[in-house]
Amino acid sequence: MADKEANIYIVDVGASTAECRNGRMESDLEYGMEYVWEKIGLALQANRKGLGLGVIALRHDETKNDLDSGEGYENIAVLKDLGPIEMSHLKDLQKKIVSSSTDYGDAMSAMILAVHMIDNGTRLKTGKLGKYKRKIVLVTDGRGIMDDNDLKSLAEKVNELEIELVVVGIDFDDLEYGFKEEDKPSNKRSNEKVLQVLVESCKGGTFATMAEVLESLAEPVVKVTRPYCNYRGRLSLGDYNKYPDTAAYIDVERYFKTHQARPPGASSFVNKTSVSNGEASGQDTEMTDAPDLSAVKSVITYEISDPSAPKGKRDVGREELSKAYYYGSTAVPISASEENVTKLETEQSFEIIGFIHNDKYERYLNMGECNITIAQSVNDKAKMALSSLIHALHELDSYAIARIVTKNGKDPQLLVMAPSIENEVEALLDVPLPFAEDVRIYSFPPLDRVITTSGAIMKKHRNLPNDDLVKSMSDYVDSMDLSTFGRDENGEPTEYMTNEETYAPGLHRINQAIRTRAVQPDKPVDDPPEILVKWSHPPPELVKKAAPKLQKLAEAADVKKVADKVRGKRIRDQIKPLSGLDVNSLLNSQKPRAARKITMENSIPDFKQLLEASVSSSEIHDLVSQMAKIIYQMAANTATRGSFDVVTANMRVLRSQMMDLEMPEMYNDFIRAFKQKLVAGELFENEFASSKRELWFCVKSKRLGLIDTEVSEHSDISKEEAAQFYVLSTELPSRTK
Repeated sequence: MADKEANIYIVDVGASTAECRNGRMESDLEYGMEYVWEKIGLALQANRKGLGLGVIALRHDETKNDLDSGEGYENIAVLKDLGPIEMSHLKDLQKKIVSSSTDYGDAMSAMILAVHMIDNGTRLKTGKLGKYKRKIVLVTDGRGIMDDNDLKSLAEKVNELEIELVVVGIDFDDLEYGFKEEDKPSNKRSNEKVLQVLVESCKGGTFATMAEVLESLAEPVVKVTRPYCNYRGRLSLGDYNKYPDTAAYIDVERYFKTHQARPPGASSFVNKTSVSNGEASGQDTEMTDAPDLSAVKSVITYEISDPSAPKGKRDVGREELSKAYYYGSTAVPISASEENVTKLETEQSFEIIGFIHNDKYERYLNMGECNITIAQSVNDKAKMALSSLIHALHELDSYAIARIVTKNGKDPQLLVMAPSIENEVEALLDVPLPFAEDVRIYSFPPLDRVITTSGAIMKKHRNLPNDDLVKSMSDYVDSMDLSTFGRDENGEPTEYMTNEETYAPGLHRINQAIRTRAVQPDKPVDDPPEILVKWSHPPPELVKKAAPKLQKLAEAADVKKVADKVRGKRIRDQIKPLSGLDVNSLLNSQKPRAARKITMENSIPDFKQLLEASVSSSEIHDLVSQMAKIIYQMAANTATRGSFDVVTANMRVLRSQMMDLEMPEMYNDFIRAFKQKLVAGELFENEFASSKRELWFCVKSKRLGLIDTEVSEHSDISKEEAAQFYVLSTELPSRTK
C-alpha cells in the first residue's frame, strides 16, 4: 500500500501579501495560493486516510498554536491540524486564508511549530518514529521579520525527523530558472539568504521561486499504485501430480505490470430546490459536503403481459426471473440450480505447455494487459529455479506458452511469457494470447503486385507505386523520424516522445476539471496544459524541415486538389442516348418554367423529371412544395379508401431525392410539417382518429422520418433526435376501444 504522509503548509498571509506586484493582476497571496490550492486539491482527490495535511498561517491577526505560551510564536495560527482533509476543511480554509493587517510573525517560529506538529503526529506509542513521508512547505513573499538565531538547531531537528523542507518564495531570485526581481527591498534580500542557508543545511531541501513551481504544476501527477498479486502458487512444467519424478514446479507470484488507468466516473444527482414538492424523500442519500444535492437511486421494474391484469401487464419480482439463451430464434431457459452446466469446472493452476522461438511470434496477437511473474521472495530454491528458466529462454531467444487459471472456477487463459532481466530483477513478462475463436482472418490483395483474373502477376500497374513514388515516400518518412529529434541535457540527439512523458490526456483533463470545480467553483477551467496536447500534433520544427520532402512526394504521387461538392447537383452521370440527342432537354426547353407542374396522377415520374431539369435551389424548393401538397391531398383521399401505400411511396421518393441532392433539410422541414398536421387533425378532410394512427405506423415502419447524421453527413439531426421524432405525442384511441 502507499506510504503514509504528513504534510504541513505554512502560508504567509501578512499585510504585504495583499499587494499586486511585477505586473500581476492578482495579489501576492492569491498568486502563491495557486500552488497551495492545487496541492490540497490533489490530496482531496487521492482520498487516502494515510495522507495527513495541516495548514499554518504566518503573520496572522490571531495567535492560535500549541506553543503560544512561549516567546516568538505570536501571530501564528494553526488553521488545520495535521490529519486527513475533507471538503468541509477546504471550504473553511478558503474563508480563513486572507491577507491580514499585520507584518509581525516569525517564519522560523512557524517552521519550528510545524516540526513540533509532525513530531507529535507521526510518533508511535512506543516513542519510535512511524514510517511516514514528512514534508514542510513554506510559501512566503519574504517581506516579514525573520529571526535566524535558531537556524542550526532547526536544521538538525528537520534532519533528525527526516523531513523534506520546501521553501517557495514569491518573486525570489533564481538564476538557474532565469528570474531576478528588480528593486528588491533589503529585508527581503536578507530573508532570501537566510532561507537558502536553512534549505542547504537540510537533507533533501528545495528552494524555488513561485514562477518555476507554478510552471511545474502543468506536469500531471501519476498515481502510485500498490502492487496487486493476482496469482500466488506454482508454475509447473509437466503434471507434478501424475509424474512427481519428472515434472517440475516453481513457487511464484504474479503481479500486474501494466493496468489501464481509467478516469473517475460521474454519478447522477438531483438539485433539491428543483423538486416540485420542495420536500426530500426520507430515502434520499444526504450529501454532507453538498447539502443542496441528493443522490439518485435507480429502480428497475419487470413486467409481463397478462390479459387478466389491469392494463394488460403485471409486475414480477427479480427473484422470479431466470436466465435464457437464444438457440437460433428460440429462447432456451436455464434455471439457477442448473447454471453450473454453463460453466467450465477449473482448478487454480499455472502450467507451461510449450515453447516458441521469438521470431515465430507475431506482436498483433497480444490480447491484453501485461503481467510480471517473479519467484516468491522468501524461497531461495524458487529464485534459483526461475532464474535458470529465465536465462535459458533468454539464451535460446525463446518464449514460453502457458495456461493459467487464477482462481478455482475462473476461465483459463493462454499466455506468452518472455524473459526479462533488468535492474538485477529477473522475471517473466506475459500477455494473453487469443484462442482460435478470437482470431479474425481477412484476405487482402498484395500491395506490391497485381494478380489478374487469369493468374498472371504484374509488377508494374497503374494502381502500383513506381520507384520514384516509393523513394519519395521513404525519404518523407525518414524526415519525420521522432526517434532522434529530441535533445538531452548535453544537446545530444535523443528520443523525442518517451513513455515517461506520455500521459493520458482524457484522464488528466477530467481530473484537472474536477479539482478546479471542487477547489475554486467560480473559476473557469483552464485550457489543458501543453504537455497533454503536445503529442496531438507533430513538432512544428520537424514539419517545416520535412516540407520539401512532402512537396516532392506530392509531385511524385501527382496529388491534385479535388473540387468541393456542389450541393443540389447530381453526382451521377446522366445517361445519353445513342443518337446523341438529349430528348428530355429538348422537351423541357419547350415548356415555360412557370408551367412546370407535378400532376396527381403521375406525381413520381413528374417529380423526378422536373428535378433533373432544375438549375437552382429555388426551383427545387418549389418542386418540394408541390410534392408536399400532393402528399397531403393523397393522405386526405386515402383515409376513406384504406391503404396508405401511395402516400408512403411518394414520401419515399421525396426523401431519397433530397438525400441524393444533399439537401436533407428540405425533407426534414416537410416531415415535421406533415407530423404537425397529422397531430392537429388538419391532414384529413374528415376526422378519422384510427387513420391517423395507421398512417403514422406506416411512416414509422418504413423509416420515413427525419434524415439524421447517420444517413446523411449534411444533416444536423442527431440519431437520438430522429428516433424521438417517431413518438406520436397525442392521445389517439386504438382500434380495441
